[in-house]
Amino acid sequence: MHPLPIASKSIALLCVGFLAIQQLHAEDWQQFRGPTGQGTTSLIGMPTQWDVTKETAWTFDDPGKGWSSPVVLNGRIYLTTAVPVGEETVASEGKFSRRVNNPFSLEVFCLDEKTGSVIWSTPIAEVPAKVSIHPKNSHASATPIVTKDRLYVHFGIYATAALDLDGNIVWQRDVKFKPVHGCGGSPVLYQDLLIFHCDGGDQAFVIALDKATGETRWQTERSVAAQRSFSFSTPLVIETESGDRLISPASDAVYAYDPKTGEEKWQVRYPEKWSIVPRPVYADGLILVCTGYEGKAELLAIRPGGSGDVTETHVAWRNAKFVPYNPSPVVAGKMIFTVSDDGIASCRSLSDGEIIWKERLGGNYSASPFLADGKLYFLSEDGECTIIKASETFEEVAKNKVDERTLASMVPVNGGLLLRTAEHLYRID
Repeated sequence: MHPLPIASKSIALLCVGFLAIQQLHAEDWQQFRGPTGQGTTSLIGMPTQWDVTKETAWTFDDPGKGWSSPVVLNGRIYLTTAVPVGEETVASEGKFSRRVNNPFSLEVFCLDEKTGSVIWSTPIAEVPAKVSIHPKNSHASATPIVTKDRLYVHFGIYATAALDLDGNIVWQRDVKFKPVHGCGGSPVLYQDLLIFHCDGGDQAFVIALDKATGETRWQTERSVAAQRSFSFSTPLVIETESGDRLISPASDAVYAYDPKTGEEKWQVRYPEKWSIVPRPVYADGLILVCTGYEGKAELLAIRPGGSGDVTETHVAWRNAKFVPYNPSPVVAGKMIFTVSDDGIASCRSLSDGEIIWKERLGGNYSASPFLADGKLYFLSEDGECTIIKASETFEEVAKNKVDERTLASMVPVNGGLLLRTAEHLYRID
């Protein structure tokens, strides 16, 4: 449990410059990557050793498939999944996609945090048959957001919805574009707006919905015409001297928008980069952005501010060593920690990006790591979690293995962890 009351924690978060969800409970994990959206928690006492065949507090058998992370508030867990309708048949098609020959029911489950029992479930929409997606994607990859009275779920082009915490749909709508390899980015809440990316193959834009009604409040087209416009990142709202900014990575450029109006304030370009996945991080006055596919990904450190194209004036440093395409970075103190998709963990200096150490963990990685109690948790795609100390020297704390596919990011909870696999959700204490 926390040594400080919730109000004190919330004030502390604001003081370091992060904008969290309104009325955030510091012990809860209410959005993708947690209280600040950047993969850190003030919880202590996380488990470092486990065997899911013997020692889990409970196991939830997922009736569907999904790579979203669970979210947690006030003793309840909320999980999205895509449940096959009828017997599933899958046939490979193309180098990067698969074709699923049956429809899916897109559903939300509410579980009791202590027991894993189902409190309620609600179907939201249906994916038609014969829809192609990337082998690493799912029809339920976007992590929901939970507040004191609402749950916001996002299933890409098929549905975005607000529910009350008893599972009743308050509003629902869809936003159409043509995704490539499926949809993936998660939404973010800002004041009375629900904001998410729509970076498709035919058009690319950012949209803000009224969180009370689902009506469009603003929509802004990407101003850089990327040849490959599809991307999958999640935006981050930060507080700057010039006002609040929505940091929004996309193909060929990262943008800063006024989150109230959608007005573009500045951009930093990285030409011919696409399929951007990692969520940005903001620390010590620097925005950290991974630039995605085609050749080596770069990690850019950007000073917020200016107007228009600020590529030449506001990039503090860039580094192309061991930069991930999919997992997001984590900052601890003056250090940036990453794991590349092919399993090389690294620590670099926040001030200049120089590598302090690197170490091969083994395996391949898609899930984003998190930081808790001075330790970093890295989860590979084949179920191996490597725990290290967040320090200037590499020091492994433990390794744990579950023999299932794991692409969803882990979630810390009071006294334990939530680990989602292709078939289950485990609570590990």
